[in-house]
Amino acid sequence: MSRSIQQAPPAAPPAPAPAVQRRTLAVVATSTLLVLAAFVTPLATTVSTARDLGTGPGGQAWLLSAMSVGLAAALLVAGSVADDVGRRLVFTAGLVLLAAGAGLTAAAGSTGVFVAGRLVEGVGGAAVLACSLGLIAQVFPLGPARARAAAVWGAALGAGTGVGGLAAVVLDGDDGWRATHVATAAVTLLLAVAARLLLPESPRPRRPRVDVAGPVLLVAAVTCLLVGLVAPRSGAGALPTAVLLGGGALLAAGFVLAESRVRTPMVDLGLFRVRGFTAALVGALVTGAGTVGLMSFLATVLQRGLGESLLATTVLVLVWSAVATATSVGLRWLPAVDGRLLLAAGLALSAAGLAALAVLDVDSTAVRLLPGLLVLGVGYGVANAALGREAVAHVPAERAGMGSGANNTARYLGAAVGATLVVLLVTAGDPAGTAAGLLAGWDAAALAGAALSAVGALAVLALRPARR
Repeated sequence: MSRSIQQAPPAAPPAPAPAVQRRTLAVVATSTLLVLAAFVTPLATTVSTARDLGTGPGGQAWLLSAMSVGLAAALLVAGSVADDVGRRLVFTAGLVLLAAGAGLTAAAGSTGVFVAGRLVEGVGGAAVLACSLGLIAQVFPLGPARARAAAVWGAALGAGTGVGGLAAVVLDGDDGWRATHVATAAVTLLLAVAARLLLPESPRPRRPRVDVAGPVLLVAAVTCLLVGLVAPRSGAGALPTAVLLGGGALLAAGFVLAESRVRTPMVDLGLFRVRGFTAALVGALVTGAGTVGLMSFLATVLQRGLGESLLATTVLVLVWSAVATATSVGLRWLPAVDGRLLLAAGLALSAAGLAALAVLDVDSTAVRLLPGLLVLGVGYGVANAALGREAVAHVPAERAGMGSGANNTARYLGAAVGATLVVLLVTAGDPAGTAAGLLAGWDAAALAGAALSAVGALAVLALRPARR
């Protein structure tokens, strides 16, 4: 009588040594913090930068948005390339690009050169962010250890916002905005050396994938859409804006068609049928549009609407950033909570905090925003920690870079859309730009962000994993 023999499933590969995990997390979290600090610096220094460069109202929109365009256009491509050629290589190259862009921005003598430098910074930052979660997933096995590491990554996102604003205050003065970019370039180069020496390389596929059409169509589509969104803020007419947005939509459709036909696509479209993956994208998109979009305009409203100083504005941003950072770090001790529920809770808290920011009028002071910023900080911190976990939890390990890139693309697409809508809402009621009209528009934008975040929370809850 023959006896059937059942083979045991292959054992999981051993986890990297704790020392490798610690140094990987340290380099990745610090680099993520630096990218966010570089991202927010012009939000606080736009007035002095525009004055020194002679930038008109239309150009000021590009001072704020150029890095967003570079980020969103390159994130998904960078993540996919990193999966193919190695995450350490792409991560380090991204830091070098970020340093080069910061150096070009610091030396800019015109608006065009400044914008070009910010675009380069965006592409470099995209490579860093796209690889960050993939590197974490590479050295931390799925489970509590990875959840704690993702919480640290989420804390770095929150801390970067505060560090960027603080740097703008510390270096404020004659040509102070240039000093912030010089400091960014110097620190980034040091991090690039550390990344090359300390990060482990990721395993590479035996046969690199060949997908030329996908990256070209994706970059073209995202660029057209983002430039189209920024165009009205830079004074472009309705026809150029419509052409850009329509062309971006057609290119996006072409990207989906091309990816569905190629054998080895850059983006596995089948992942969009995985509810957890889709929920993470929805959460990232809503976080970018609701929270990041509104907060990117906070400094402008406080300085122009209430006459607050740069220091007072930065203190409020630091409070929000510190609460978000502390919340993300604290969630390291709750790794067992379902990531989808955690994300929905973060969006719901963000909705409450955003609604509490709709309290400004001409008799207000900036302190009135403090309760709302505290609640929003908790919600943003919870959402960041959950997104850091969920972005790579539903993709194969070898495609973690693509998962990270897709999630961060959704975040910065949302931020670009949100910032544009905030400007439209703030200026719609009073095109002349009086303080009363500016503050009334802020209240309307805060309530719109709250509604969007609440809808996002419900959508994440509705995307329940299918029963097995």
